[in-house]
Amino acid sequence: MTDTRSTDIFDQLRAQLRTIKPARTVGQVSALGRDFISVTGLDRVAALGDRVRIGDTITGEILAIEAGCARVMPEGASDGLRLGMDVTHLGPAEIYPDNSWLGRVVDPNGEAIDGRALFPGPISYPLLAKPPAPAERRGLGARLQTGMAIFDTLLPIVRGQRLGLFAGSGVGKSHLTASLASGMSADVVVIGLIGERGREVRDFVAETLGPEGLKRAVVVAATSDRPALTRARAAYAMMAIAEFFRDQGKQVLVLADSITRFAEAHRDVAAAAGEPFGPNGFPASMAQTVMSLAERAGPGAAKQGDITAVLSVLVAGSDMEGPVADVMRGVLDGHVVLSREIAERGRYPAIDVLRSVSRSLPKAATEDENVLIGQARSLLGAYDRAEMMLQAGLYSPGSDPLTDGAVKVWADLDSFVGASAGTSIQKSFENLSKILGPAAV
Repeated sequence: MTDTRSTDIFDQLRAQLRTIKPARTVGQVSALGRDFISVTGLDRVAALGDRVRIGDTITGEILAIEAGCARVMPEGASDGLRLGMDVTHLGPAEIYPDNSWLGRVVDPNGEAIDGRALFPGPISYPLLAKPPAPAERRGLGARLQTGMAIFDTLLPIVRGQRLGLFAGSGVGKSHLTASLASGMSADVVVIGLIGERGREVRDFVAETLGPEGLKRAVVVAATSDRPALTRARAAYAMMAIAEFFRDQGKQVLVLADSITRFAEAHRDVAAAAGEPFGPNGFPASMAQTVMSLAERAGPGAAKQGDITAVLSVLVAGSDMEGPVADVMRGVLDGHVVLSREIAERGRYPAIDVLRSVSRSLPKAATEDENVLIGQARSLLGAYDRAEMMLQAGLYSPGSDPLTDGAVKVWADLDSFVGASAGTSIQKSFENLSKILGPAAV
């Protein structure tokens, strides 16, 4: 494993000095709108995606370039801007991660938002980076212990896997994310809070994640009041920071909440750029943008580590056929569905096992473990099919051996889904085997 930790006390100062440019190109505002400005004088210098500073305080991003003019979307309200104002070209969007960022909360530009000084690292990482070459990437790695019985057994997670967490609002998504951040095997955890309310960011960091969980984590936050550009950049910054640690050979866990808000932010940016919308309310570029972000996670190449990702997707009314959910299912290595009905009866995490799947199976488990997983899913399915008859008193015991077995173990099996893991993955399977014993026919 390569360690790029700074050994010279002046390294961080040198890194900060490198961000200072002795000369920059300056253009002028030539037209103004509510969500865009036109700038002259930068069309021969700037590239798509470059950042600019309008006046002294407001930054923006170049969305389109024509001969003699560049179209810029400001990161903030355009009130107070006027024709002729100076627009300074800042260059490509990039970030300077550092090992000292562990335990910190940063914004998408790499600035601290936790009230303490933060120094940049020695190397810049582009926000819009390419994933490792497909032919050079390793396959999925070994199974990871998660601290949760359901993921240690029925829905295993392996190194480099990309798992989707599909949930509506208020069903325990944030608590599940924090549990994985605290209990899952990883060297570093990078958490992206995209479009969350400010109070929720504070509660997640201070209470849900806690000081112990934060020690090995970097939290990238862009709250719901931030401009669309900033919210979208939070996802890119999250992935760039993860790539920084991956390139050191570390095993990185990425937790994103949520990809839906990232897609919505991209929609607002695309509208400002003049991109037409499709029948689903999103621009055609949404699918490619979301898939490109997800593809940056996964197994690394050569001496790199892996980026294991749990990417949450908001599904209104449990609609798994929504445009963002549909795109994500096609690019992920499995999906976990949280059910409002299960949450309402008080079982957390409210995972609907029958609607969830891990594509790391059957390779992630031994032959005996796969047998146990198959038995558990079969019994859960049998109970689900007979539940209405059982509640109505219409089922006669002895009518179906599988249903009889499911009734015997359902309460214990349902509790197992919400239980903490044993001391090891093997212990979790032993506990599962004991639960399934009474269902044998």
